[in-house]
Amino acid sequence: MPDTNSNTLVLYDGVCGLCNRLNQFLLKRDSNDHFRFASLQSKFAASLLERYDIKVVDLDTFYALADYGEPSQRLLERSDAALHVLGRLGRGWGLLRIGGVLPKSLRDALYNLIARNRYSIFGKYDVCLMPEEKYRRKFLDLVAPVQQD
Repeated sequence: MPDTNSNTLVLYDGVCGLCNRLNQFLLKRDSNDHFRFASLQSKFAASLLERYDIKVVDLDTFYALADYGEPSQRLLERSDAALHVLGRLGRGWGLLRIGGVLPKSLRDALYNLIARNRYSIFGKYDVCLMPEEKYRRKFLDLVAPVQQD
């Protein structure tokens, strides 16, 4: 059963059709209010990733900050991030975490194949899409100031 007290911050490519569809999927199923979001194109996401020595130049990596804002916060990427996010949904979606038994190299190879072809399959927007008003508070790059160390 997912932990109900911590949040997961999803860092996504804001112009990617697949990423935006994933966000919509998560928003509609986030009955426990677990998820927060930020576009990889934002200064907010760049400042967070910089703490992990990651420069956002390639937008083909999906990141999730598990336990966002907690001492146990940790950065997950690619297939690990996807499995974590699906596991947080509960209600049967967590069963998809069984994919974690596959070797990480195999999972990430599949992830990379999808990432390389996502624009041609799912489309690309000219600009990052704005979320519906009822969801805006969950998009931290829109509501939170960039934190300076």
